[in-house]
Amino acid sequence: MKAICFYFQIHQPFRLKHYRFFDIGNDHYYYDNFADDDIITRIAQRSYLPANEMLLDMIKEHGKKFKVAFSISGTALEQLEQYVPEFIDSMKELAATGCVEFLSETYAHSLSSLFDPDEFVAQVKAHDEKIFQMFGQKPKVFRNTELIYDDDIASMVYAMGFKAAITADAKHVLGWRSPNFLYSSASAPKLKLLLKNGKLSDDISFRFSNPEWASYPLTADKYISWINELPQEEQLINLFMNYDALGELQPRESGIFEFIKALPRFAAEHDIQFWTPSEVVSKFKPVAELAVPYPMSWTDEARDTSAWLGNTLQNEAVHKLYSIGERVRLCTDRRIKQDWNYLQASDHFFYMSTKHNDDGSVHSHYSPYDSPYTAFTNYMNVLSDFMTRVEEQYPASIDNEELNSLLLTIRNQEQEIEKLHREVEMMRNNIVQDTTGDFPIDEPEPVVEEKPAPEPKPEKKPAAKKPAAKKAEPKKAPAKKAPAKKAESKKAPAKKPAAKKAK
Repeated sequence: MKAICFYFQIHQPFRLKHYRFFDIGNDHYYYDNFADDDIITRIAQRSYLPANEMLLDMIKEHGKKFKVAFSISGTALEQLEQYVPEFIDSMKELAATGCVEFLSETYAHSLSSLFDPDEFVAQVKAHDEKIFQMFGQKPKVFRNTELIYDDDIASMVYAMGFKAAITADAKHVLGWRSPNFLYSSASAPKLKLLLKNGKLSDDISFRFSNPEWASYPLTADKYISWINELPQEEQLINLFMNYDALGELQPRESGIFEFIKALPRFAAEHDIQFWTPSEVVSKFKPVAELAVPYPMSWTDEARDTSAWLGNTLQNEAVHKLYSIGERVRLCTDRRIKQDWNYLQASDHFFYMSTKHNDDGSVHSHYSPYDSPYTAFTNYMNVLSDFMTRVEEQYPASIDNEELNSLLLTIRNQEQEIEKLHREVEMMRNNIVQDTTGDFPIDEPEPVVEEKPAPEPKPEKKPAAKKPAAKKAEPKKAPAKKAPAKKAESKKAPAKKPAAKKAK
């Protein structure tokens, strides 16, 4: 018996309008509402809504024999509530069937797990509260942004109370092992790991309608036969994909909806069942531990984080953003909090990627910008204005790395000024040497010696009168007999003359 877990992710990044330098400090609204409305409504009409309708029909037809899991970011739910409220209604109808499980993730679909642990925990908590509020479920299984995972993230996830997490089938981590098993984390052994089967997932997401693909056309019976032919001990197949693969990436005309709808019928013929991730975790036992010292993800051939952090532009932007995290969390301004979430969306950094070849084509396909450099410039303009607003709320009173570095810069100004003075002196010396070089007889060195000529210092010798007064005092008081009574000997002479005047 084998089990299939179907996972669909929905995240919609907010499109930033073309924000110019002269907008900074004047216009604090950064988003292109028309583009957001157009994109989300179009995708919902072509993908989300018909896909929800299809899944509901499948559940009604097969009952508990067909189940599916969703990972929807908090910011995506906000957008869908605003632009496509009917989708939320249909999703609630799906949730009421008991055959749909909602996963936990970061509220803003962010990279906070890599840069700001406090922000990471806060976002997961906010997301789960949103899911419970809308669908009445408390997520039990965690799925990080873009399936990003490493040992440090595993420890944080387990500390938050999750018993399982979903991540990618990176070859450099798995080696010879198959993703079709349940594993456990090396850093948190009680945290179970479900690994995406990248090949079978991408067959649906990216290759389904490609006539040049060797397996085209892909039918439901052919697909289920591939799963059935896997070694008997490989009992778990995790299929993870973007929800817009149904109807958007793979258009309705390709037959994608009919393909998905036929899967349960052919699966039943081979005793292949559809489970939720929570059911898998409760029924299967891990076969081994996975150690992941460096972050991996489900994106690009490398299965690492280079899609978002692979160049200087991306690293500059993301480090600048998270340098103010502590201050933002102390802010009470609702708009600042909201902008903070929107600016963390991982896609902003995805658009800055400078990758080429096959990976590069994927990045350029999703990007609304002409180039990675345009994406970077626009984002940094927005971020600059946002940081100014945060600074106004909490000026440099919060102790964080960026502020400390600024303080160090200020403290080092004196040293820089000294360096400048030295350079000026060197230039003066060079000028003197240049102007006197033709007259070796009149050596300029005496002129350099005249520098002590600012003899206002010797004029201060009147101050030498004080030391003279001090020398006179020791003569009146024998220091050899009682050095400790010097103070008394000084006072005594002062009293005697006063008494004589009284007489």
